[in-house]
Amino acid sequence: MIKTNAMRILDKEKIQYTPYEYPVDENNLTGVHIAEQIGLDPDIVFKTITAKGDKNGIVVFCIPCAFELDLKKCARVTGDKRIELIAVKDLLANTGYIRGGCSPIGMKKLYPTYIDESCLLWDKITVSAGARGCQLLLSATDLIKVVKGVTADLTV
Repeated sequence: MIKTNAMRILDKEKIQYTPYEYPVDENNLTGVHIAEQIGLDPDIVFKTITAKGDKNGIVVFCIPCAFELDLKKCARVTGDKRIELIAVKDLLANTGYIRGGCSPIGMKKLYPTYIDESCLLWDKITVSAGARGCQLLLSATDLIKVVKGVTADLTV
């Protein structure tokens, strides 16, 4: 297993996590497919979505993989009037990660990060390890701590 930047950050912060490796299907990078691959409930597999607000710039959202982001709710919690998703072609330049391997941990900058409040219903959730084919299982409170995140209602 490769050691990702997200793992190194968690190690440095002495945060416990369990890595899950899975075969990458370039034709299906969805979180629901990943949940099936690693045998976990899709409600605890969180996807990372990067967006840009009209006032506050780049923001990061983590939501359960089977749900959709509600951009109006996101704008309210960030203090923006409008939020739009970052184009896939701009993801690497802004975050240091590629589609299907974008982790909220260890981006190029520590962007404001919002995690769907449903994360608090679970002992542990997963997020990308920062590379396709690897997820990290950790406590939601540890994730919130390491990314200086805020919980909010973010889904439709």
